[in-house]
Amino acid sequence: MNKMKHAPSRMVWLDCLRLMAGVSMVGLHASSDTAGQPFPEFEIAERVGPVLFRAVIYTARTELFLIISLFLLVMSLDNRERGYGATIKEQARRLLVPFAFWVVFFAFYRLIKAGHFSYDGVIWHELSQPSSWASYFLLGNVQYHMHFLPTLFGLVLFFPLYRVAVDRPALGAIILVCLFCKREVDVWIWSTLKDMMGFEYLVRGVKLFTYAGYGIVAASFYGFLKSRPSEQALRQLFWASIYLALLLFTVKLVYSHRVILHGNWQYNFTPAYWADFLMPVALFGICMAAMNANWPPVISTMAPYSFGIYLVHPIFLDLLEIALWHQKLSPSLFVALKTGGAILGAAVFVWMLGKTRSLAWTVGLGRLPAFKRPEFLNRSKLLKE
Repeated sequence: MNKMKHAPSRMVWLDCLRLMAGVSMVGLHASSDTAGQPFPEFEIAERVGPVLFRAVIYTARTELFLIISLFLLVMSLDNRERGYGATIKEQARRLLVPFAFWVVFFAFYRLIKAGHFSYDGVIWHELSQPSSWASYFLLGNVQYHMHFLPTLFGLVLFFPLYRVAVDRPALGAIILVCLFCKREVDVWIWSTLKDMMGFEYLVRGVKLFTYAGYGIVAASFYGFLKSRPSEQALRQLFWASIYLALLLFTVKLVYSHRVILHGNWQYNFTPAYWADFLMPVALFGICMAAMNANWPPVISTMAPYSFGIYLVHPIFLDLLEIALWHQKLSPSLFVALKTGGAILGAAVFVWMLGKTRSLAWTVGLGRLPAFKRPEFLNRSKLLKE
């Protein structure tokens, strides 16, 4: 296998995707009311702004972060071969150590918002249950955004499968089968097994098994890039990806219209499922095809903060919801203030953490803490003594 030694150390197009994914998640989580709904108590006209904003911002879903992360993993393994065990150990330390820190933080931080909106009793009950802590650490459901890290780590386990697509980029089309299976199995599980013990773990297992398709897509994109595509091939990919994105966004607009009219998320509108889950693939294709464009250098300066912004943004969304919810603001202004305030607050906070040597690792901006082996476990030293 020819190694892609020519790959630049900083790919601005990839930095753009990272930044896009991080910021879009803030806007997504800011685009609903405090209950996570599309402002059902307001008039139809007042829901238009937030719902259309969500349609645009939701193009860069968490799945885009997954494709980016798995693309980088496949590229790294192609440039520096490691065994399965070494790769998993490396990824576990990189992903799960910061994850554990934020699980504990958000487990208790939620009490601030819960106390203000009078559901703190529910949170305290959760905190007293061992099963809750198990799901916090295994599923990441301590906070609505924390599922990303255990999901990504679970997908890393499949990395040998992804590498098959490096030399056969056409295999990326498997994502269509994976998403079809995910929807059909999910519908059956939710309709027949919802009350079974361990239901949420079953749902996550299906998600991991089918989301492996995103890893195959990531590897196929890397395989295309590794082949050193011509300018013509890049142009063809660009316009094909643009066309796909426009088709998918048209479906998202139809979905948005339904949400605006009914005041609830239209989960049974199947075309929106395909539009949502395929849009990250289209966005990745667009940016990669534009790799030779004159990207602003500031993108690469800001991109390292995107992961941290994603991790910490609920801190500021909660505080802003507490401050703004009783101000009788229009939904559009409420969403705008939450989005802008959370992005600014999260960016400044991540920058400050990055400057703090002992905490920079919590947002991916510094070395992970070193855990020294206890002396009594050091067998070689004991034998010498």
